[in-house]
Amino acid sequence: MRTFFERLMNPSQPKKPLAFIYPLLISLVAGAIFSFALAPYHYWWIAILSPALLYASLMKRNAKQAFLIGWAYGFGLWFVGAFWLFTSIHTYGDTNLYLSLLMIVIMAIIMGLFTAFQTWIYKRFFPETPLTFAPLWALFEWAKTWVFTGFPWLFAGYAFTERFLDHYAPLFGIFGVSFVVILIAAAIVEILNKKFFWVIPIAIVLITAWGASYLQFVEVKKEKPLSVSLIQGNIPQDLKWLTEYQIKTLEIYVGLTRTEWGRDLIVWPESSIPLFQTDIPEFLSAMNEEAIQSNSAWVTGIPFWDVKASQTENKLKYYNSIMASGSESDGLYKKQRLVPFGEYIPLSGLLSWVLPALQNDPAAGGFSRGASDQKPLNIKGHQLGAAICYEVAYPNLTRRNAAQSDFLVTVSNDAWFTGTAGPQQHLQMVQMRAKENGRWFVRATNTGVTAFINEQGQIVKRAPMDERTVLRGELPAMQGQTLYNRLSDWPILIFSSLLLILGWCFRPKHVDVSFKSRR
Repeated sequence: MRTFFERLMNPSQPKKPLAFIYPLLISLVAGAIFSFALAPYHYWWIAILSPALLYASLMKRNAKQAFLIGWAYGFGLWFVGAFWLFTSIHTYGDTNLYLSLLMIVIMAIIMGLFTAFQTWIYKRFFPETPLTFAPLWALFEWAKTWVFTGFPWLFAGYAFTERFLDHYAPLFGIFGVSFVVILIAAAIVEILNKKFFWVIPIAIVLITAWGASYLQFVEVKKEKPLSVSLIQGNIPQDLKWLTEYQIKTLEIYVGLTRTEWGRDLIVWPESSIPLFQTDIPEFLSAMNEEAIQSNSAWVTGIPFWDVKASQTENKLKYYNSIMASGSESDGLYKKQRLVPFGEYIPLSGLLSWVLPALQNDPAAGGFSRGASDQKPLNIKGHQLGAAICYEVAYPNLTRRNAAQSDFLVTVSNDAWFTGTAGPQQHLQMVQMRAKENGRWFVRATNTGVTAFINEQGQIVKRAPMDERTVLRGELPAMQGQTLYNRLSDWPILIFSSLLLILGWCFRPKHVDVSFKSRR
């Protein structure tokens, strides 16, 4: 292994074209294997190996070469790690095989540019050191939450969910965990390069993680936990939105719920009601009455048609939403962040001709975005923070909702990505959000993974995937705030920026920061 890294770090003839192909291919493979560090595989050590290979590949390369090496890494990362999008596009988007593959390739090329610019900036403006490589990595992960509306997936820190380094999550969030992971990866490369003093920062971050494990930011409120039933209907995605199957879907969920009335909270998953609220007022009224008589709260995913806004703006406005009703319960939450190719089509005006099945499907192509200042759902005197599907990938959005809430709920329909790693990666993000904010998370899904997750990010209960079932458990209300919940991402963003400023100020003279092309 050491000889392998030495060959990457010390190319014998770096100016020959063929000598550059080697680190390019290594970086492509390194990016491609990264997602195996995440769920459902959980080979956490790959989250160390993969960026370590990238770091070593960048040694003794100029900025132009670094750009291509980073692009190769990013392409491999996104093509393999987000290949679950293929199922949504091809199987449920009615797009032919080759065009679907082309769209995944284009997505990987575009998203790979993040790593390309990250490595270009690293080599162009900063000295080669883990103390500039790690903060730049963390800042670019953060950028993926908002550039082009964001696609915050495949972060290094997720590999350590329910592992030792996740103790940084309540302090500095996912970007803090990623920072530590990348720092360790780069430091190991330096140690292999006989710079043994890098053992010290590795020891420091491990000791700090051990100390952080003893910090207690939140505690359970001294009141009885809610009894909760999560309903998993397991409705096939190709049937879900068919007109002739809509009533059958409602019958399935009503049947599964019949024995659950009397429990404090019953949760149906995302879009479990495949009709607008305007289409079924009698059904919703009957469910509300049943919930009130049973002293239960009922929370369900439902597409919501804002009739007034549609008339005022002369444009159809419908939302992927969560509605609460029943005993001492009310509220409506409209989804703020939509999944590309699942709920909206990027550049839909240009791509509509290749996606015929998505033209009139409200679950796939045209949801509107909800406002950012929505209140939690009111559930029997408790505040229930809501997130729908893809939103749990956005740390700050969940943080804002958690700050006002006693516990959190997320509903999802991952049937779009059945048989892929997508649903398991998605669940892992929910675990990290629970750990960051010190709140219990209940997750109700159509096909899985339905689960109860405690404030430590640990899965307490989970239902089998692709089965029609009910998952029962208790939901404690929490009080207190983690450091991350109070301060958001600012501490790690400021710390990373300061390290980069120091790296800039104390860069070696040979680092070329001009914008002239290097030869």
